[in-house]
Amino acid sequence: MTISPMEAWHRLVAGKDITGVDALLAENVVFHSPVVDTPQVGKAITRQYLAAVFDIFSKHSFRYVREVVGEHDAVLEFLVEIDGVSVNGVDMITWGDDGQIVDFKVMLRPLKAIKVMQRRVATILQTAE
Repeated sequence: MTISPMEAWHRLVAGKDITGVDALLAENVVFHSPVVDTPQVGKAITRQYLAAVFDIFSKHSFRYVREVVGEHDAVLEFLVEIDGVSVNGVDMITWGDDGQIVDFKVMLRPLKAIKVMQRRVATILQTAE
């Protein structure tokens, strides 16, 4: 029996382990970051962003609090506190018939949360280069 993309995603998040994400991402997946002006295209860059966020969130109180799932898409609302800032966000995920994620959009609020995440993600990505 094949597990759904959302079941697989939740297993990765619960395990705080990004290593299985490649199997979930389509080669031409599009990642929409709340801190980058243009969509990022491709599995490699999407993995980098997701790995940075996994690293940050795994050290904090990250949890999904609401989920709406359709046949090929899902909206997952999350909460996490970072550096004393309450971050409220939404992952909007779309996958194809093959179960691979083709579009991943992250939206954050409030502005203070966006700034905290921008600093944290930039630090991780710069260190990885």
